[in-house]
This record gives sequence, structure tokens and C-alpha cells, in this order.
Amino acid sequence: MHDLAARLRRLPPSCGPVRLIGVDGHAGSGKSTFAGRLAAALDGSPVLRLDDVADHDALFDWTGRLEEQVLEPLRRGRTAHYSPYDWRARRFGTPRPLPPAPVVLVEGVGAGRRVLRPWLAALLWMELPREEAWARGRARDGAEQRAFWDGWVPAERRHFAEDPSRPFAHGLVRQGERGYEVCPGPAAPDGPAFFLTQGDGPSAVC
Repeated sequence: MHDLAARLRRLPPSCGPVRLIGVDGHAGSGKSTFAGRLAAALDGSPVLRLDDVADHDALFDWTGRLEEQVLEPLRRGRTAHYSPYDWRARRFGTPRPLPPAPVVLVEGVGAGRRVLRPWLAALLWMELPREEAWARGRARDGAEQRAFWDGWVPAERRHFAEDPSRPFAHGLVRQGERGYEVCPGPAAPDGPAFFLTQGDGPSAVC
């Protein structure tokens, strides 16, 4: 993980002074956990969760809000402020600061959408089949969120059919028993710039 963090730090800034790194994948694929561990390897880089930007009425129609509250301030080198959405209370909360750190992670379904890609220094995709990811997500959220998932799955299908992220990923992240493996993605530059294996033993998938 520290090798990947070092490579990301060396990328040119993509949003003012900030290197925005997108972590995308199907709901339930492990984006939040991976982003948290990567942020730790980046000495506590900020993580923006797109679940905090979306809401029940705009599962995917949040790009304007993200640009206004986050991307434009970061582009100017200023601290951004966004109001995280409470999915149970169904309202936006108190604004949170997001400083223009050298690396900022943006994780969530749609982090690699076409409107955001020009702002990204790199895009990582959680390589887990959608049905398996959705099953994990449903098990994680329990019966309380069953109705939400029934609406989410077709919405996510439509989103990725119209605006896929994986073809533009620089790295494909797979989670194994010994940690994470990041292989070059479809949009990776020449050479293994985004390859690492965290754990012992040779790669079985790259």
C-alpha cells in the first residue's frame, strides 16, 4: 500500500494543487475500506465519500453540487466545505471542511464518471463482479435497507450502462486473503505504474 501511495504522490496535480484520486466500483465492492487504508498510507489524506454528496432524490445527479462545493474551491487552492447527507434522517448536515491536501481521495459509485475524469490524477476501480458486490452490500446493510437496495440496483445498472468507469481506470484493485492487489487498468500508462502486491507470494491475477 505504501508503494501505491508513493506513486500517487508523484503524479502531477489535477485540481489546482491537489491530486484527486478516484476510487470507483459497484456498491458493496469495498471502496470505503480500501480508500481508508490508502488514506492511512498517505499519512491521513482526506477522503470524500460520494455518499455524503448524493441523496435519495439524486442518487447520481450530484455532479453540480460536487463541483460547486468541492472541486472549484480545491481548484483555487482553498478549503472546500460540503454538507454530508444523512441517509436515515433524509437531510443534509453541518458543513465539513475539506482542505486542499496534496492528495485527496474521492470514493463512491460514480467517482470515475466522465464529468469528473478531467479533475482526476488517477482512477482506481474495485474489481469485484456487480452481483457479488451487491450481495455483500445487502448483507452489510441488513433488512432495514432492503427497500433502498431494491431501488439502488436498477439505478446503478443504468448509471454504468450510460457512463461506465472501469474502461478509464488506471488501476484495478482486487482484495485477497493477504491484502490488496492493484493491477494496471485499461487506461494505465505504459509500464506497471499502478502495480503492487500487498502480501506474500507471487501475483495470481495480474
